[in-house]
Amino acid sequence: MTRRQRLLLLFGSLGPIGHLPASGTVAVALVGVPLYYLVAGRLHTPLWAYALGTLALTFLAIWVHEVGDRILGAKDSRTLVIDELAGFTIAMIGVPFTWKLVLLGFVLERGLDILKVWPANRIERRWPGGWGVVGDDVVAGIYTCILLHAANSLWPRLVGLAP
Repeated sequence: MTRRQRLLLLFGSLGPIGHLPASGTVAVALVGVPLYYLVAGRLHTPLWAYALGTLALTFLAIWVHEVGDRILGAKDSRTLVIDELAGFTIAMIGVPFTWKLVLLGFVLERGLDILKVWPANRIERRWPGGWGVVGDDVVAGIYTCILLHAANSLWPRLVGLAP
């Protein structure tokens, strides 16, 4: 294995995180949530910049899985967890920062990703390479984003936005 391949696998697995049990959930908890806190909670990144960064991360995850899974000889290798970050960042697009919404987003996105709600299950099976691997995370992220915006609109007090 070349140095370049090792670096790609190290990046895609977020260092040692991809080698832990429940690595996808751990990745979102240890990297996704703090990243969202920094970008949305502290830096108050404009929506357009957040969405553009999310799009870039999603395409990067597709590429990492295209190449990384080929290196590892597996589709959707459990050690590559960058796709989980893409799903979580999609889930949080345009969501105002409150810890209640972050926790709700974390639980919903992880649950929907694990359950593979239609069409995620179909995408994962039928789309080739990194597209299928990341596609199911995109679906979970979109569903979660819709649910978070609905919760924000319908029950702002419950999600920590109203006094």
